[in-house]
Amino acid sequence: MISSLTPVGEPEPDEDRVHGLSESIARLRRAMRRAARVADPDNTLTVAQLELLASLAEHPGARPSELARLLRLAPSTVTTLINAIAPRGLISRNTEDSDRRAVAMDLTDAGHGALDSWQLTNTAILATAMAALPASQQRALIRAVPALDALALAIDALAEPTAHPGAGTRPEAGSHLGVAARPSSAREPGS
Repeated sequence: MISSLTPVGEPEPDEDRVHGLSESIARLRRAMRRAARVADPDNTLTVAQLELLASLAEHPGARPSELARLLRLAPSTVTTLINAIAPRGLISRNTEDSDRRAVAMDLTDAGHGALDSWQLTNTAILATAMAALPASQQRALIRAVPALDALALAIDALAEPTAHPGAGTRPEAGSHLGVAARPSSAREPGS
């Protein structure tokens, strides 16, 4: 149930509204990915590769093990991502003089360019789509930005092992992080 994740003293969110928000965010993510592929067909990087580049931009000099921890991916997955993008010249691997086995990763100018291009594409998609909306919906979306930023931080905090009891364990079947799954019969038409 949601109550297991609700801070003490805060009202419990309505499960149907939380489910609706979850569905809307999932649809938005899918729509953004589809639109980005159309807007920039020359960008052949996967979302996982772009997320690795974004994480490296935020944490220059990170080691692969640090990137795995930050991205909550298996070290072997990060190694696979690095091995896929390194030949493209998007990242550099630097060994430390004191320990030749330790490798620090950095974005190259081309890596920064790829990341900037991805972010500009996403911004252009959002600007174009928002321009098609009524002014009242545009204002509502702009007003929602601080709440969405706070939501992203709260979700990031859930990924920390000390964030809540049971972190790092799989939720029970039919639930996600303690939120009961909504039966398919309760879903709205078209979702």
